[in-house]
Amino acid sequence: MKKNDLILAAAIILIAAAILAFQFFSQSDGEHRVEVTVDGESFGTYDLSEDQTVEINDTNRLIIEGGEARMEWADCPDQVCVNHRAVERDGESIICLPNKVVVSVESSEANELDGIAQ
Repeated sequence: MKKNDLILAAAIILIAAAILAFQFFSQSDGEHRVEVTVDGESFGTYDLSEDQTVEINDTNRLIIEGGEARMEWADCPDQVCVNHRAVERDGESIICLPNKVVVSVESSEANELDGIAQ
């Protein structure tokens, strides 16, 4: 590689890193909540700042602690939702397909832009 090729590659990497850093740090730090829906109908909305345990129709158990939500237990055979990492940012979700449970994080601030458009 020539010197100019290295400079170009370094510039591209720096620009990409700057864009990623901007995306990461520009997330709103406002109040977040999780909306739980079962079979397309709202089951409840819970504040992520309050530690609590939510029993969902005797099929799932959602734990909210430390500003994160995670599925602790589910009676489904595949356990994908239980093995999913905790969610805490706008637009993140945990989905249990066999039980038709969706847990999605929303900001309490009205935001017209999604994570891609930001």
